[in-house]
Amino acid sequence: MYDLIVIGGGPAGSAAAILAARSGARVLLLERGKFPRHKVCGEFVSSESLGLLAGLLDSESASLLNDAIRIPNSRVFLDGRVLHANIDPPAASIARLNLDVALWQVAERAGAETQQQRSVQSIAGDGPFVVKIDSEKAEGRALLNASGRWSNLTALSRPKGNQQAKSIGLKAHFAELSPQPSVDLYFFEGGYCGVQPVDLGANSRGGRVNACAMVRSDVATSLAEVLALHPALQKRSAEWVQLSEPVSTAALSFHEPEPLYRNVLTVGDAAAFVDPFIGDGISLALRSGVLAAECLQPFFAAATDLITAAENYRDRYRRSLQPVYRASSRIRRLLDAPRAVRRPILAFLEHTPAVTEYLISKTR
Repeated sequence: MYDLIVIGGGPAGSAAAILAARSGARVLLLERGKFPRHKVCGEFVSSESLGLLAGLLDSESASLLNDAIRIPNSRVFLDGRVLHANIDPPAASIARLNLDVALWQVAERAGAETQQQRSVQSIAGDGPFVVKIDSEKAEGRALLNASGRWSNLTALSRPKGNQQAKSIGLKAHFAELSPQPSVDLYFFEGGYCGVQPVDLGANSRGGRVNACAMVRSDVATSLAEVLALHPALQKRSAEWVQLSEPVSTAALSFHEPEPLYRNVLTVGDAAAFVDPFIGDGISLALRSGVLAAECLQPFFAAATDLITAAENYRDRYRRSLQPVYRASSRIRRLLDAPRAVRRPILAFLEHTPAVTEYLISKTR
């Protein structure tokens, strides 16, 4: 009998497993895939979560954060205008290829039992839980769903959202000579592409950028097509050399977060998918995973029951994290407004970086 079974080894699941294991809980951490692997992700860790990440890492993994590229600036390219905003304190750029492995290994060193390439077939119960893993079964006093937005487990709890059925996500790394320390968003009709410098540590020679796009499939189906959709991006990428195989995801869905389902705590994208343009996906994953582990600690210590711990997580999630989703939705509606509507707003923002920085702060 495990105290906690965590399904999904991304940043949210590993963060929860680390804290739970450090508190003395017996933890099973499951991952369907195999590390290391690329994920469709902007690889941007907002400054508000760098202290949280530092607390999760241990002495063997501290270099992941200490050596990370810092991002002090952001630029938005839209309708021929460029909106500038400072990021103070600076954010960090950390490749998912490295981040996921580091957090997984920290969970192992903290005492969690970790298993890769293990597929959860079904779950039963509402506490304790019986989890069928391939042809085996495991029991847990508590269960955490960190399996992402498209697993069968998540589909059971997810309400019908605003389906962007024709939207796809695309990502790859490219070589660029002397990339600027800035996260740049290029908006075009039907989507956008974010670009920022990224490093792979010992496996990288520098001069690498991550290009990550969300685009309607009737507009583009490859990164090569995406790069040609914005004049400034097309010019910038003309000399790029592709360094990684593209990865993709599809059928993006946006809805109100659902942090709890039948006493199962959901974290990261399993709870809700935030619009990627705000660059806070990794931060929200880490924060939700840590919050879930904190709320479960009284249950592990027999100071409360599972229902009370789970409801506490749901309530704290809605107070501290749900506003981020609402703010990002409002800003996205502005960016998607007809050009005649957004033109005067963009003109104002172009000359008032402080207002742009304020809007960004509301998504943190």
